[in-house]
Parts: sequence; C-alpha cells; structure tokens
Amino acid sequence: RRESARVEIKPTREEEDGRMDQHAMMQAQLEQQILNVAQTVEDQLDAQAKALDDLDDDGLEKLREKRMQQMRKANEQKAEWRKMGHGTYQELTNEKEFFEAAKASEWMLCHFYRGNTKRCEIVDKHIGQLAPKHIEARCCRINAEKSPFLVEKLLVVVLPTIALIHKGKVIDYIVGFDDIGGHDDFPTEVLEWRIACQGVFKVDYDVHDGPPGDGNVKQRYGGKMVKARPGIWQAHADSDDDLDLSADEDD
Repeated sequence: RRESARVEIKPTREEEDGRMDQHAMMQAQLEQQILNVAQTVEDQLDAQAKALDDLDDDGLEKLREKRMQQMRKANEQKAEWRKMGHGTYQELTNEKEFFEAAKASEWMLCHFYRGNTKRCEIVDKHIGQLAPKHIEARCCRINAEKSPFLVEKLLVVVLPTIALIHKGKVIDYIVGFDDIGGHDDFPTEVLEWRIACQGVFKVDYDVHDGPPGDGNVKQRYGGKMVKARPGIWQAHADSDDDLDLSADEDD
C-alpha cells in the first residue's frame, strides 16, 4: 500500500515580500489616520486658545459674567421648581390638587393607581427614583378610586396609567406596561425613556434610538418597541379638546 505523500506548499520569496509590503502599507495608513486625528484636535485647541488670547480683560469679564448669569438663572429655576413640588414623588389627595398642579407646572406626569396593586407598586418604585433626577417635571400620583371625575374625563380604564401633561393638557398616556416591554421587571431607564419620548423628561440621547443600556436592554426593549409604537414620539396636544384640563380647573 502506498502512503499519500504530504506536500507542503511554501510561499515564494516574492509572495512573502508582498505580504510584508501590504502589512507595512496598512500600518502606515493607520499611523497617518492617527496623526490626522491628533492634528485636528490640536488645531481645535489652538483655535480655542487663540480665541481666549484675543479677549481683553473686558471681554473675559463679560464672558465670566454671562456664565455666572446663566448659572444663577438655572439655580433660580430649580429653586422655583422645588417650591412647586418638583424633585419629589408626591401624593395628590383630591382632584382639585390635580388641576392646580397641572396648571402650575409646565411639565407633569401623574400616576393613576389603585392600592395594593402589584404593577402600581412597581410604577411607584421607578417614578420615586426618577423624580429627584428630573426636577424639570412634577411627578405625582392620585388614587383612581377616589377620583371618579378625573377617571371618567381622562378615560382611565387600565391601572396603572400614567398621564403625561404639558401646559395643563394631557398629551399622552402610558397604559399598563405595553409600551415598556410588557414585563414587570423592566429597568427604570426604560420608563424614563418612554416618558422622555414626549419631552416630559429631558435626556441627553436620541429617544428614537430606543432606551439606553447594554445590548440585552436594546434587544429586549429597543428595536421591537420602536417598530411597534412609532406614535410614542408623536405630540398629541391638539388631538382632543376633551383632554384640555384648563376648562375644569375651578370644578
């Protein structure tokens, strides 16, 4: 019996030289790209430094004063919001308090809940964590069973329901957990994202990309939800006059 001969094909010197040349060329291109980026950053820093150098003492003082005014204005706004109840998750004891809150705050959300209800307790937990972070919006809750007029006016059927309110008008609802994945164990960031889709919460990312998080969060809560509910980014402020709360503020 003849054994099969193993033939080892070695690259020629020319082929080896060609591979080395290709590798050297790729390395050179990469190094050039790095140098280009570094040069761009350096040019930007130089431009900023020159702009500062060109400022005289009066210019620097005006720049500092402008920045201080912006900081003072932001702090005054935050203090005003806190006086109005922003920054905490508050219980509204009656319907009159609801209308007063909706009239006073530009941005507001209200959780309609029922006591001893598991999913309402889940919502309470998440909003309780989000309220101090998003002082720009007032975060409230009200017992649906003790608010029959509101429940009827706002067509609240499923609990929990979160009403999203802008300038005294309900612009959208989060009904149950359908818009946040349909699961009880959703991350707080997913509810934050859903509220931010209507601008009630301000976030530093594009809500159209889905909720922030790692790959698992985006796979579970991002793409599927984005495709299923494109309307969650649509403003509904002019969709139904019955949702305007200002007409009932004195009721």
